[in-house]
Amino acid sequence: MQNEKLGPLAPLVGIWEGEKGFDIALSNIRGTEHNHFKERITFDPISQTDNHEQVLFGLRYSTVATRIGADAPFHEELGYWLWDAAEKQVMRCFVIPRGIALLAGGTANAEDREFHMLAEVGSARYGICSNPFLDREFKTVRYELKVTIHDDHSFSYDEDSQILIKGKTEVFHHRDKNTLKRL
Repeated sequence: MQNEKLGPLAPLVGIWEGEKGFDIALSNIRGTEHNHFKERITFDPISQTDNHEQVLFGLRYSTVATRIGADAPFHEELGYWLWDAAEKQVMRCFVIPRGIALLAGGTANAEDREFHMLAEVGSARYGICSNPFLDREFKTVRYELKVTIHDDHSFSYDEDSQILIKGKTEVFHHRDKNTLKRL
């Protein structure tokens, strides 16, 4: 497959690592914790996907994040980043082994070096699905992602998973940021 068919995702092909990750998350005692982490993301091109008239190109990806100083990962996910050139849509669909599946998307041009994706609970287009416990106790109601591809063979992301905690009225912003370099 030719990378130019990947649109704005083309620069992401490869293996990336970063040790500048910062995470604002819910702790196991339902408080807030701040974590510095290292991360490894692998993006592998997949074959062209045809949905009748729709043609998608994409990347299979996996990510593993480990707190600085720890041996075991605290976060893993698997999924796909997809490009629909005709609709100018960039998408990320993934699962997290906590019982969450998500499809986020946004409008982009093929040459864009920065793009945004969004998902909202209940949306028929770009949505969020959680297991019964998370839906009841820690409902993810919105997900926002900003990706910036830099000229120095690095990229950064800033994601905001907005969570409604049972018994609270304000949404909690679970934030993850990192800058990764291509290996």
